[in-house]
Amino acid sequence: MKILIIGSDYKWSIERFFVSHFKELDCEVKVFPAQNLFFDYYYNSNFQKVLFKLGISSIVKKINNHAIDFVDKFSPDIIWIFKGMEILPQTLVFWRSKGIKLVNYNPDNPFIFSDRGSGNLNITNSINLYDCHFTYNLEIKNVLEVKHKVRTVLLPFACDVSQILYNECANEIEILKVCFLGNPDKTRASFIQQLADNGIEIDVYGNDWSKFINHKNITLHPPVYGIEQWKVLRKYRVQINLMRIHNLDSHNMRSFEIPGIGGIQVAPFTDEHAGFFIDNQEIFLFHDIDDCVKKIDYLLTLSIAEAQQLRMNARNVVINKKHTYKDRSEHVISVLRSL
Repeated sequence: MKILIIGSDYKWSIERFFVSHFKELDCEVKVFPAQNLFFDYYYNSNFQKVLFKLGISSIVKKINNHAIDFVDKFSPDIIWIFKGMEILPQTLVFWRSKGIKLVNYNPDNPFIFSDRGSGNLNITNSINLYDCHFTYNLEIKNVLEVKHKVRTVLLPFACDVSQILYNECANEIEILKVCFLGNPDKTRASFIQQLADNGIEIDVYGNDWSKFINHKNITLHPPVYGIEQWKVLRKYRVQINLMRIHNLDSHNMRSFEIPGIGGIQVAPFTDEHAGFFIDNQEIFLFHDIDDCVKKIDYLLTLSIAEAQQLRMNARNVVINKKHTYKDRSEHVISVLRSL
């Protein structure tokens, strides 16, 4: 089976996990980096930003023409588009006319566009042009199936952390504090501020947090990537996970990254979190700020041995319950073959 993935090819992109595992499953896979091409144009100069915002830039049309040429040369059986902001509906119609099966996976909510980068009309107008949608969210799955009458398959996020990486991060000296790793928005900043007001000391990692928050109990750090990110997720006693508007009742990538590296996660109660993990053993779920503070206080008082058991519980649920991208890839391939 020949699969073309259209999305991004950055080192942090989720597409890379699937590319790697698809190749292990004897599929021929190529990536057309539509998002890279767009960002290279958009962030090249303020002038090009203005042209695009005014709607007089030809960059999207050029990307689609390039994609069409790429598809003609590769002749894939399946085109799997991640999100799809850069791909025009008419391009999808053309590919359908060639008998190519089209699949979409949107790691954000396709019905909620919180900012310029979360969605556009290309996503909205293309929903019914796909042969199958993958989604991380049960509510989104229901809307796609019931309202739009399109085949939809649940594909939760996952985590790939090798045993070698896990062991390396496990050697980090534990920091008996609370950590939040992620970029800011007003809702996240408000929640973290409330934790600090309740006497919780928090280290926050991410971009531009100084624009949102300033508190004596909060220490701001620049973003971390690669192995440094994994070390941060592991070494703090408590990792806070906060949802965004796209997944308020669902889960996010961090839901599996924290346990995958052996972190102790405190996260909002959602049906999906409760379905993936055993509360108070593999994750600690809160319903409001007071509940969150109580769970943090409890975790900070545990012995090193008790904390270590929680870390092992978390790691085991990812491995034993098959929440890795290898497992997700096997599931995806079975669906693609059925098309």
